[in-house]
Formats: sequence, C-alpha cells, structure tokens
Amino acid sequence: MKVFISGASGLVGGNCMRHFNEQGWETVGSYFSFETDDTVFYDTLNADHPNNFDVAAFAPDVIVHCGALTHVDYCEANVQESYDKTVQSTINLIELAKELKAKLVYISTDYVFDGENGPYREDAPVNPISVYARHKLEAEQLALAALPDTLVLRVTNVYGDEIRGKNFVARIVDQCRNGQKLTLKLPYDQYASPANAWDIARAMYVLLRDGKTGIYHIGSTDYVNRVELALRVLSYFPDAQYDLIPISTKDMQQPAPRPLLGGFVKMKFSNEYPQFLFGNIDSYLQQTLSRG
Repeated sequence: MKVFISGASGLVGGNCMRHFNEQGWETVGSYFSFETDDTVFYDTLNADHPNNFDVAAFAPDVIVHCGALTHVDYCEANVQESYDKTVQSTINLIELAKELKAKLVYISTDYVFDGENGPYREDAPVNPISVYARHKLEAEQLALAALPDTLVLRVTNVYGDEIRGKNFVARIVDQCRNGQKLTLKLPYDQYASPANAWDIARAMYVLLRDGKTGIYHIGSTDYVNRVELALRVLSYFPDAQYDLIPISTKDMQQPAPRPLLGGFVKMKFSNEYPQFLFGNIDSYLQQTLSRG
C-alpha cells in the first residue's frame, strides 16, 4: 500500500505516518507551515506550487487529509480562511484523488453535532453550530459525495506524541515536567471522548487494510469533561503546582459556540473489530512517564 498523508507534521498525520511505515506501507507525509525531517512540502491550496512534492509520480493508493485550520475561535472571525484551509483544501485533494484513482481519508470531528444529545453514533443527525464545524461538515459531505469509497474518521480531543507538543495533554505534561506552575481555566460542562493519535492511526490502518468506507467514530474508553481530563493528567504529577478554575462554557464567553455533550459511541468500529483495544489517558501517561 502506498499512502500520501497531507499534514503529516501534525499530531494525527505524524502518528499515521509512523504506524503505516512500521506496518511496511510506503508512506510519504507532507507539511505546509511546519517542516519536519521526515516530511515533504505540499500546498493543498496551490496544486501548481513549484515546491510541491510530486504526488502524481508517487502514485498513492490512498490520500489521507489531516491538514485543517483547527483554531475554532479564530475560524469564527476568519471565515474565508477557515473555508479555504478546510473546505477548499479538501476539494483540491478530492480532485487529486480522482485524478490518481486513490482512496481519500478525511479526518472530521464531533463538532459536526450540536452537543445536545451526545455522545454520538454515526447515524446521529448533524447540526454544526460554529464556522469551524460547518466547514468540517461541508468538507466531509463533499468528499463522501464525490468519492463513494471515501473513509471518514471523526475524532475529538486528540492527544499523544507529537514534535511540537501542542495538544492539551502534552502541554500539561511538559509544564509539569519543567516545574512550571499551571493556571488552568477550564469548562466543566464540555464533555468528549479523548483519543490518542496513535490509536487513531492504528484504527485507520485496519480500516484501510480491510477496504472500509463511510463514517467511523473513533474514541477511547474515557468520557470526561475538560476539568476531569486535566485532573487526570495532574494526578501523575503529585508535586505539580497549579491553579485550576472550573468555569461554565457560557461564562468563558468564547467567540465560537461549543457542543457541550460531544464525543462518540464507537459502536460501529467496535462491532467490526471487537478485539481492537483502545488505550486511554491513564495508559498513555503511564507509558509516557515510563520512557522518562
């Protein structure tokens, strides 16, 4: 299997590239704004960019689209940029996949739901309530309509190993290890099912290996709010100094509305792969701390 991963210098893409390579697949991962040693340049908004990696010459069987503008509040104020980096980039990769007769994998989110009745199964009615969410759903639907064999993985609250350590869990771990005092103002009424990017990569691998298509919800065994998630991480650092201020989402006055009861019921995936074991926050932290 030959796989091209757009956005492989990020959290999900980087873990996918590493896992696929370990499984013996020929994998090329790209970056746009953040270069890493093992990625090549590719601008999804400009197929004719002179520095673009020659995807056509590589002739992938699969194109995995991990790149997007994920700053939800920024998207609310920068609608066109959000559209370009989430929807237009997907349209361009759809066309590339058509040209190369490649399967497309699209990474989506629980933000396609309004958060009134979560956690959600794949057949739950969608109702995005922010600019970011509307664009993610639009891109998802365009991919499924244009390429019937598209695979969509909806994920949320992703954490894990990444070069920049940008994700919520990694930032707390890094600050605790460096002896920094943390000040955390977190919503107690936003619930989700955090997933390790490594588990997402493992799940994607078996789905691609078996030729699966359509929408799959991917999550771990955790279902927590943001306060609980932070406290779970902090419990592994008994000497950590922190101020944790629980606050309602309404009182946070974030520019973009959030789905409160988000997250997933991964019944579809688990029914098809009953022996697939997902990790959770505790297993990830135990493994991370054991590495020193």
